[in-house]
Amino acid sequence: MTLSYNAPHISAPKRNQIHFKPQLYLPGTYCPLQSQFSLASLTSFRVGGPAEWYVAPRSLEDLQASFEWVQHQKLPMTLLGAGSNLLVSDQGLPGLVICTRYLRHIEFNNDTGLVTVGAGEPIARLAWQAAKRGWQGLEWAVGIPGTVGGAVVMNAGAHSSCTADLLVNVETISPSGMIEQLTPQDLGFSYRTSILQGGHRLVTQATFQLQPGADPKEVQAKTSQHLKQRHSSQPYHLPSCGSVFRNPDSHAAGWLIEQIGLKGYQIGGAQVAQRHANFILNCGGAQANDIFQVIRHVQQQVEHHWSVWLEPEVRILGEFQLG
Repeated sequence: MTLSYNAPHISAPKRNQIHFKPQLYLPGTYCPLQSQFSLASLTSFRVGGPAEWYVAPRSLEDLQASFEWVQHQKLPMTLLGAGSNLLVSDQGLPGLVICTRYLRHIEFNNDTGLVTVGAGEPIARLAWQAAKRGWQGLEWAVGIPGTVGGAVVMNAGAHSSCTADLLVNVETISPSGMIEQLTPQDLGFSYRTSILQGGHRLVTQATFQLQPGADPKEVQAKTSQHLKQRHSSQPYHLPSCGSVFRNPDSHAAGWLIEQIGLKGYQIGGAQVAQRHANFILNCGGAQANDIFQVIRHVQQQVEHHWSVWLEPEVRILGEFQLG
């Protein structure tokens, strides 16, 4: 038996009935300007609401156009790198979010040992590039999941080394479009911070002093060892921001948290890691507020038991409920 049916007739839409959402660009550029852009995919926690407006410049001209647009619109502005050290509210962020992840270039100077790097370049990738050339100095950075710009702003570090140890100068741009070259002395570096943190000057590139001339195989082996050590002691199998809290003067933050039995403490999908107590993991389906509440609980419990208030290393942006 053959089954048949009469298909309904569907008329092709007339030209003036087809509606396309127009692509918005920053004035005078080909840089897309997007509204209600989800930030969850851009943060290593994989949580967070939308940006009211979002732009990802690929050139200095795009950056300048971004600043001009946000000032003309009289909107707040947030600067974002790789999102690896960031907790964004479930409600998202108002105004314009400027993401620097596409500002990438690496220039090695074989005569001086200087390397100049775009702010959006992943610092782990830079570490591998240097190691393959036999340039020493960045082996410690291979496990850091952020950009060069973020590393400068936060004075990122590991294995008793930090960004400030190698930095020669940094180029920044202000919302007014003024470009400055700053030295480490200008940046007020201290443990996991600089004067750039919380400010509106944006890092566009940085120059580091490395030591060329070593055996590439030896530098790569040392770099691999640092990465192996990091992975063996810290959890990387689930989304996180890395270390959540700065280490106080007395003891490591992870030790203080572990000693009061908070490993495994969980709210919603957010959990204090079993492997390293200074990590909070998104175990699946976590909301930004779950992570925030775990942070607050840990701070309160550590203060109660040790009389120490743990300062977050992670940047917390947007509105959160304290209760």
